[in-house]
Amino acid sequence: MGIIIYRLFLWLYKTGAVFLSPWNKKAARWLSGRKAIFTRIEEAIGQNKAPVLWMHCASLGEFEQGRPLLEELKRKYPGYKIFLSFFSPSGYEIRKDYNGADYVFYLPIDSAKNAARLLDIVKPQLVLWVKYEYWFFYLSEIKKRNIPLLLVSGIFREGQVFFTFYGGFYRKMLTCFSHLFVQNNEAKKLLGTI
Repeated sequence: MGIIIYRLFLWLYKTGAVFLSPWNKKAARWLSGRKAIFTRIEEAIGQNKAPVLWMHCASLGEFEQGRPLLEELKRKYPGYKIFLSFFSPSGYEIRKDYNGADYVFYLPIDSAKNAARLLDIVKPQLVLWVKYEYWFFYLSEIKKRNIPLLLVSGIFREGQVFFTFYGGFYRKMLTCFSHLFVQNNEAKKLLGTI
């Protein structure tokens, strides 16, 4: 049942963006930034043979939380290419020219097909997800391929769907992570309850 509701949510989100795009700049950017996304990613990455580290951020605030780690990893492992993705235009539009990453793109809408295709192109050796935002098909495909997946600066609070009796589908997403790095002891204790 959880997967049906999740697929419905994705459809409603995209449909809502299409409906709002003539009047809402953010929705229009969200859509236009994903047009021919896989072609653009393939052209950018091309025949890259270097290992890739992928960091995904929902928006600008999450990026700023993960940025020190990303920059330290870039310094420590200069042979790696950095693939940076954003869900929101507010992150992508401000950081699309960020020189600390080799590739900066919107995250294609979550689906089994898109997750497999993106991972086939990018071929990350390590994936970092910053703070929150849980996309089932991406997380599942990363786990299926045994790619280390870290949650960075995670925050968890009582009342989130993970901690409800109906949150099994969402708790399953947490099992995709190799390790959860959280912001405080309260989040750690709360995760310990599930």
